[in-house]
Amino acid sequence: MAIDSVLHDTLIVDLTQALAGPYCTMLLGDMGAQVVKVEPPGVGDQSRTWGPPFVEGESTYFLSVNRNKRSLALDLKTDEGRQALHRLVGRADVFIHNTPRVSSQLRLGVDADTLLALNPRLLYTSISGYGATGPHAERPGYDMIAQGESGLMSINGEPEGEAMRYPIPLADMTAGVYAALGVVGALLARQRTGQGQVIDLSLLESHSAWLAIPASAYLNGGQVPRRLGNAHPSIVPYQVFMARDKHIIVAVGTQRLWERFCQVLGIADTIMNNPRFATNANRLAHRTELIELLQEILVRKDAPDWLEAFRDAGIPSGPINSVPETLSHPQLVQRGFTVELEHPLTGVVKSLANPIHFSGTQVSYRLPPPRLGEHSAAILGELGFTTDEIAMFEEQRTV
Repeated sequence: MAIDSVLHDTLIVDLTQALAGPYCTMLLGDMGAQVVKVEPPGVGDQSRTWGPPFVEGESTYFLSVNRNKRSLALDLKTDEGRQALHRLVGRADVFIHNTPRVSSQLRLGVDADTLLALNPRLLYTSISGYGATGPHAERPGYDMIAQGESGLMSINGEPEGEAMRYPIPLADMTAGVYAALGVVGALLARQRTGQGQVIDLSLLESHSAWLAIPASAYLNGGQVPRRLGNAHPSIVPYQVFMARDKHIIVAVGTQRLWERFCQVLGIADTIMNNPRFATNANRLAHRTELIELLQEILVRKDAPDWLEAFRDAGIPSGPINSVPETLSHPQLVQRGFTVELEHPLTGVVKSLANPIHFSGTQVSYRLPPPRLGEHSAAILGELGFTTDEIAMFEEQRTV
């Protein structure tokens, strides 16, 4: 039987808030999974209040990572709420939460032992700041803290400046991507074993994984990484330069590209032949002197002129775009990188597409980010609760 999406028959119960978990479940939802987002009644996901900007009362932050989900508002502090959740989990393939304290998990009835006893095939996925084990296991985790503790901030920024965070919640989003990868891998494993398992993700480890190259330099070469601004630690020239009108990026990653670069700049008979700059190792050793010489030349022409010449010579290069310029980039536009969905409050809501392109089982965009509790009655009905029971839940504010 042909299938039209990768995860077309997968049910995911999403008990996460903010970003790492919701980003993970949105990616999985794009691949066809049916995602039920369980939220506290009355307040919902904390990111619903993060703003401005708001559009018709909806946080653009929340709108960015919650498409392809249905919202079930459920008070897990009540017996009825836990009963409904357990009935839902009994049918689910994946359960994802970001509640770090085991005591809180037990109180809400969402600990691994409880849910795996209900559903031995369940893929129980935990996303936390530090992971489920270790001396910091139950500490609360936030993106910027993970960015700092991971070591990434220490090597990001100008050489003489302070350590800098990435201006997006990169640790959260990275954990979300790894969590999605872990879920897909565990689904494949379950096809062979028939058994569920626990998937344990942390912001600290996920973000620290970006250290692969600088960590190798330290672990194997004894070199402590340092801040280099926009320069590359191992390749010269590979950085930002100032043209006459604006900054550009040039990435001269091979010796052949270095020769072409020198020809475009008209320095094949001078700088290129200087033994101090003959090889990449020599250029690294004399980085400061070389960059000053190159900058004196590049500032003489406007960016479009240089970029056209570099492209003609096959030299990787490009501009530094603003966010609006990127969102109107002809390459991204042609590949459909902006998604539009009809939202009952905001009208058309736009978000960035899933970057994965399948030839056969395409990603799809079916549902706009849900209003809080928008699908509660429908989901409870699907779980076998009667109309009277649902009305009672609503009266008791269980949903």
